[in-house]
Amino acid sequence: MTDTVKLISPVDGSTYLERELLDEGAARAAVEAARAAQPEWAATPIADRIAMVRKAVAIIGEQTDRMTEELAWQMGRPIRYGGEFGGFQERALYMADIAEQALAPIVIEDSAAFTRKITREPHGLVYVIAPWNYPYMTAINTVAPALIAGNAVVLKHAVQTLKVGEHLAEAFHAAGVPADVFQNIVINHAVSSALLADGLFNFINFTGSVRGGREVERDAAGTFTPVATELGGKDPGYVRADAELDAAVDGLMDGAMFNAGQCCCGIERIYVHESLYDAFVEKAVAWVKGQKLGNPLDPETTLGPMANVRFAGTVRAQIEFAVAEGATAHIPTLPEDDGGAYLTPQILTGVTHDMEVMREESFGPVVGIMPVSGDEEAIALMNDCKYGLTAAVFTKDAAAMEVIAPQLQTGTVFMNRCDYLDPALCWTGCKDTGHGAGLSVLGFQALTRPKSHHYRKS
Repeated sequence: MTDTVKLISPVDGSTYLERELLDEGAARAAVEAARAAQPEWAATPIADRIAMVRKAVAIIGEQTDRMTEELAWQMGRPIRYGGEFGGFQERALYMADIAEQALAPIVIEDSAAFTRKITREPHGLVYVIAPWNYPYMTAINTVAPALIAGNAVVLKHAVQTLKVGEHLAEAFHAAGVPADVFQNIVINHAVSSALLADGLFNFINFTGSVRGGREVERDAAGTFTPVATELGGKDPGYVRADAELDAAVDGLMDGAMFNAGQCCCGIERIYVHESLYDAFVEKAVAWVKGQKLGNPLDPETTLGPMANVRFAGTVRAQIEFAVAEGATAHIPTLPEDDGGAYLTPQILTGVTHDMEVMREESFGPVVGIMPVSGDEEAIALMNDCKYGLTAAVFTKDAAAMEVIAPQLQTGTVFMNRCDYLDPALCWTGCKDTGHGAGLSVLGFQALTRPKSHHYRKS
């Protein structure tokens, strides 16, 4: 009997699709086919590789209605937001724009006596394990630059967003990328682990949970395969005494609640200067009460279900434990809250760092808010966390940011914004968030290896 996997839609709990899993033999054959096809792909002129990536992006852009509806059914994103094409396109095209310069040789000397230079060569075969929360954008972060740099790519997408992997493969193949060069495969964890343990890839990019990242690193241990990881987050926001209050509320609450809080760099804890605290909480509660929880296929819905009943259960438990420990929940349970995937968004005050909701990743529509006396206390609390993806500071004082930013233990520091990925800047983290260098010039460096050339001409 052939093993299958089912994608359960959070919209109504139905089976949205079912796919056959490749067994280990078939998966190994797919990987070997990708490896065999890679040298010819690397020999293809870079201008042609760039053109094919651009064309694939354009094809996806012609199918945004499909993207939007399929995302709603797969992971609950409301259709009013139109899918992910804006960010998907921005990231892919930026990497296409900078590719030739980023991958150009570094010439140290080119004289009658010597040529000395450093070139970048593709790793070979890149394995991308992509998550469900921003399934197009997180995948394209690696897929586009990896292909442009001359690598073959094997994509394993999350079960919750299997259709995204299929859609990407269709578009890239239609754009001219050979079928063996970019493959979307459906395999279970055991098969994936076996492929990793045998060192069948030359570079691994994993985005997901801390537990998943540990498993990937453990599976690849001893193979000397580079592993880039983007794992959990508990991203903080800080509202200084000089902040523009309304802008801080709008920015931070959107960062906390968009996509039902299921954002790698979503805001999960907020520290507000005591002089603004009461006003901030009042406005934040009003902001959340203005959201509409409901079916993501309804254009009026601003907050859809969480992607899985299990994920919603984790958030509910964090909220219940916090309230039992003395926190105050400000949002009454909504009629649309079904005790399953549809979850009332929540603001908590009276929280402390002894509570799980302020320590562990929630990845849902809940945020704790605490008052602070000033920068020193805020910085200490923001750093009091095992994760380190982003931190956001709302202030009018740019000079103060130059003092605060170096003290924050995160991969990205924002001023007066949050929950955004700029493709010109390196996407990275520290501590249990993992390590890696996505997008920007550094993204191309991560997806290639340096080769030094030292030619004596006489």
